[in-house]
Amino acid sequence: METFPFSSIPNLPLFFSMFLILYSIAYSIVFRNWSPNIRPEACSCFISLFHGTPAVFLATFAIFSDQNRGFSSPNTKTQNLVLDYSIAYFLTDLLHYLVFFPTDVLFIGHHLATLFVFITCRHVVFHGSYAILTLLILAEVTSFCQNVWTLATARRHDNQLAAKVYSNFSPYFYAFYSVVRGIFGPFFLYQMGMFYSSGVADNVIPRWLWISWMCVVITAIGVSILWISNLWVELFKEKKGKLEKEL
Repeated sequence: METFPFSSIPNLPLFFSMFLILYSIAYSIVFRNWSPNIRPEACSCFISLFHGTPAVFLATFAIFSDQNRGFSSPNTKTQNLVLDYSIAYFLTDLLHYLVFFPTDVLFIGHHLATLFVFITCRHVVFHGSYAILTLLILAEVTSFCQNVWTLATARRHDNQLAAKVYSNFSPYFYAFYSVVRGIFGPFFLYQMGMFYSSGVADNVIPRWLWISWMCVVITAIGVSILWISNLWVELFKEKKGKLEKEL
């Protein structure tokens, strides 16, 4: 029988409270001396650091601890715990965007779509967490690098260390992100689509729902590839400009 800490406390309120407290600590203590223009973004990165990498390890454990894992297998308690953990994070970060960046339709839409996938998997069909958690791993395995890069980007114009990190770290981060989002993500999505389109899981995951999941993931991967492609273009322009100045 599966057990986990704080089993007497509902997971979602517990995790949501934790992320709210972390955000408050980041805003009032960790980044209190940062410019108001970048302080909220830094706080978002801070709570992401407490979600991304831990979620990768938790999701990996939850998947491999299930001997019956598969695209249509029922969710285990451990898998539901990881889903609650991620739902709490995305709710907190969504609140962050609604308060500080209410016109950022892209990120607000991304968070709402992600929450739709997690919540329907967790609380509506109670199946499919293998697929959703694998996608979570692929999405968050680059999270630590992305947060470091984002923080360095925010301070590169007024901090020499940040500028150095941004300059040296960017190519490696871009390459890592490109491989994960451009190769592994689409490959797993193809496997997921082939399985669900066969109709094998229609009795536990309705066709309209898994199609919705696929649309959300396809859109997310497409936007990610477009984003990283633009960053590669900007990087090559910067390198070319520096080379021309040296010559």
